[in-house]
Amino acid sequence: MYPEQPLPEALERLSSRRSVKAIDLQEPGPDAPALDAILDAALRVPDHGKLGPWRLVTFSGPARAEFGRILATRWQALNAHANDAQVLFEQNRLLRAPVVVAVISARQPDHKIPEWEQILSAGAVCQNLLIAANLAGFAAQWLTEWYAYDAYIQSLFDVGESEDIAGFIYIGSAASKPSERPRPENQSRIQRWQQR
Repeated sequence: MYPEQPLPEALERLSSRRSVKAIDLQEPGPDAPALDAILDAALRVPDHGKLGPWRLVTFSGPARAEFGRILATRWQALNAHANDAQVLFEQNRLLRAPVVVAVISARQPDHKIPEWEQILSAGAVCQNLLIAANLAGFAAQWLTEWYAYDAYIQSLFDVGESEDIAGFIYIGSAASKPSERPRPENQSRIQRWQQR
């Protein structure tokens, strides 16, 4: 039988999973083996046609500050009247979490697999990163923010014509679980099929 057994604890964890704001993340983050396990789990997504329509870029250690300096410089170029506090915030963006993973949707638009399904696959990678981080004992948040859409920043990731940055996943630890937020009532979003 597959799967061999249910995992009620995993279902319970998933049912109570919350994103933790990047600004509230702290050390420790996943070490290299833990991050590899999270990334491996993240890539176990539906992928019609076995295209792998995504790629990942990880930031940890000094790479976060190096990228932050690039963000600060770009922010200044886009906002001539930016004050020192704004520039410092941009410089420290990736320092909000011990590990940051950029997920890039890398589609093949002329393939028989619809482009929409390829985009969904990249979104599934983002969600799997959140779930895998949580199951590995870490907190995470999926953000895009301005730099995901900026042409110059995209060029640093070699984002091509049929690519987009699906998001940046911030991973670390949280001092406490955030309070629950309002959510749609589940049953109001679920229908049972009935032929008319």
